[in-house]
Amino acid sequence: MVSALLDGRALTASELAFAARITPQTASTHLTKLTEAGLLAVVRDGRHRYFRLASPTVVDMIDGIVAVALQKRPRYRPLSGQARALSAARICYDHLAGRLSVDLTDSFIAREYVVLDNDEAAEITTAGIRVFTEFGIELPTLRSAHRHFCRLCLDWTERRPHIAGAIGAAMTKRYFDLGWMERMKRSHAVIVTPLGRWGFLETFGIDASALGDLRKH
Repeated sequence: MVSALLDGRALTASELAFAARITPQTASTHLTKLTEAGLLAVVRDGRHRYFRLASPTVVDMIDGIVAVALQKRPRYRPLSGQARALSAARICYDHLAGRLSVDLTDSFIAREYVVLDNDEAAEITTAGIRVFTEFGIELPTLRSAHRHFCRLCLDWTERRPHIAGAIGAAMTKRYFDLGWMERMKRSHAVIVTPLGRWGFLETFGIDASALGDLRKH
């Protein structure tokens, strides 16, 4: 159930029970415990109740757990189609993760749009400010937000960093607004559209054509 909430959406108890393949009664018991522990928050809309992850800190904790678990996964065990899709491109709370996000981060660094400050932070360069502004990102507004502006997140499938924080969330929203990506049903994996494959290549030099192929298998 917690994994189903990693894309930042709020879901009902019934939706989470379906995702976990358990009964609504069992889901209700676990959701109560997770909420009391501070891992989940409840959003009320009239008579309806929705559950979401309580904070980005919870996301970081889950990512760490998954990263440790994957280290023990037998190398000979093939990944399922869903796992390959998640590894290729997915939403992590509010920003893009997976191989596509890592490739984009590498591109931003190679083109000197971003410079690494340390293992957890990065800075936008003058060139980056110009490019991201032209791309439609309102950087002054993001800097005034009460959150990390540009931080690094260790990708648990690629085991390399991708950009998160306010800039990561804004860039991800922009990809969706431009029609470059679409959400997959009942998953936090995303599909790169034909327009997106062209856009990522022309704008950032990223060949995302293979990512679309993964969803066909």
